[in-house]
Amino acid sequence: MKYVLVSGGVVSGLGKGVTASSIGVVLEACGLRVTSIKIDPYLNIDAGTMSPFEHGEVFVLDDGGEVDLDLGNYERFLDVTLTRDNNITTGKIYQYVLEKERKGDYLGKTVQVVPHITDAIKNWIESVSRIPVDGKDGPADVCVIELGGTVGDIESMPFIDALRQLSFSIGQDNFCLIHVSLIPVLGVVGEQKTKPTQHSVRELRALGLTPHLLACRSAQPLLKSTKEKLSQFCHVPLGNILNIHDVPNIWHIPLLLRNQNAHLAILNQLNCLDIAATPDLLQWTKRAETYDNLTNSVKIAMVGKYVGLTDSYLSVVKALLHACIACSLKPSVQWIAASDLEDESAKLTPEAHASAWENLRSAACVLVPGGFGDRGVKGMILAAKYARENHVPYLGICLGMQISVIEFARSVLGFKKANSTEFDSETPHPVVIFMPEGSKTHKGGTMRLGSRRTFFQTPECITSKLYKSPVYVDERHRHRYEVNPDMIEKFEKAGLNFVGRDETGNRMEILELPSHPYYVGVQFHPEFKSRPGNASAPFLGLILAATRQLQVYLTENTVACTSSA
Repeated sequence: MKYVLVSGGVVSGLGKGVTASSIGVVLEACGLRVTSIKIDPYLNIDAGTMSPFEHGEVFVLDDGGEVDLDLGNYERFLDVTLTRDNNITTGKIYQYVLEKERKGDYLGKTVQVVPHITDAIKNWIESVSRIPVDGKDGPADVCVIELGGTVGDIESMPFIDALRQLSFSIGQDNFCLIHVSLIPVLGVVGEQKTKPTQHSVRELRALGLTPHLLACRSAQPLLKSTKEKLSQFCHVPLGNILNIHDVPNIWHIPLLLRNQNAHLAILNQLNCLDIAATPDLLQWTKRAETYDNLTNSVKIAMVGKYVGLTDSYLSVVKALLHACIACSLKPSVQWIAASDLEDESAKLTPEAHASAWENLRSAACVLVPGGFGDRGVKGMILAAKYARENHVPYLGICLGMQISVIEFARSVLGFKKANSTEFDSETPHPVVIFMPEGSKTHKGGTMRLGSRRTFFQTPECITSKLYKSPVYVDERHRHRYEVNPDMIEKFEKAGLNFVGRDETGNRMEILELPSHPYYVGVQFHPEFKSRPGNASAPFLGLILAATRQLQVYLTENTVACTSSA
């Protein structure tokens, strides 16, 4: 197994995840099989209990793992299916070691960071890197490891030492370290400054790791003199200093690396030039250039509770991007804080209230994503009501689906106090309830999680046609509350159809309103399986409906499916 380690220095948020993913893309384009691991030095067992404001989106895997959002980048870029073990945290490592200690596996020895914690990290990396993630048999050729945080963080020290030991034990021909650093430009001087990177590399070398390549983040391309200075003071060959400067879209980054012969430097370090081909990035080039040349856009109202940090909805944004590009459009996302739509906001913050409603009314479609807690729920219900009554295309995901059910119960069925028991445990009309799978007391890993099968109740529904699957679809879940099965008959008599259910028929997975151009709610999270070249069906339907292309698309694809059959 060959390992490529991506570390970061100077500041956090430099884009190590995208860099690591792009390196994987270039190596895949050379004909190598690639897997990836993300190391998060925080003490949490996983990302599941963290607020989106704290660490961005919680990404969910097929096996139910709640992991760091960078694993979403890996899956989208590399088109692989990762496991929960591909995300290593300090919490997981210490839990594993302490469980062994409690069982007496260390035979009475004093359990220490070195060697017990570092050995556990090394063993975990070597074990997980051999799990095939691309649907083929046998291990991958290269494992790209991203070390979260910044060099010098006290919490990442055990991981750095474990990686130092790993590089020594497997040999230099099997280990390549790429250090991502910042090259700032001071406004007064206007000069590209290398000193922060020099200090970062010096600290890394003091910890026993020497970078083979530097990936320098900057606003503008690096000057030759800057590269020469970095090479001199960081002991990195001039040809191994890569520049990841600002680009129009992230799909340019693999091309940027290829154009700087990053693959040759990495393959040379890993001693596998002889088994690699010239990188084939034709599809990536086409995708990047297509997006750059798009001129028309579609306005999408995103009504959520975490809109203050766009990373909270990273996969949703990516899924919208994939769907828009499939329709030759650029997405124009209007971020609307759900609470700004509420009546109370009109009194407290009238300007924000007026702006939120203006953005909602000017949008071509409305999307209400997932979330937890009752903050902003009133505003989401108002958004769903607006979309339903004004025939504006609507997509509700997880909580967004439950919102549409609550709104329908109140406005159409006349149950004015209908609610979810998550928000009102005493509601006389509990249209959304806590389902028996999970725990009411423990938050971590207790939800209905991971890939589950949804069976279509009729092949004639819109979502079945969009998925091009008359029988079932597998999508990822992350929730505790679901539509009350005892209320379904009332809803369907009033015209709200539940066209997708689980194998028992008791869990409602997809709803549609046939009298509406596109009013769809899904209990699962389709955004997690959306890919650049394969847009998620519910998102594609939303954009097609927003641009009045849905019926033509459904007709053409129905005819195509009939012809092929």
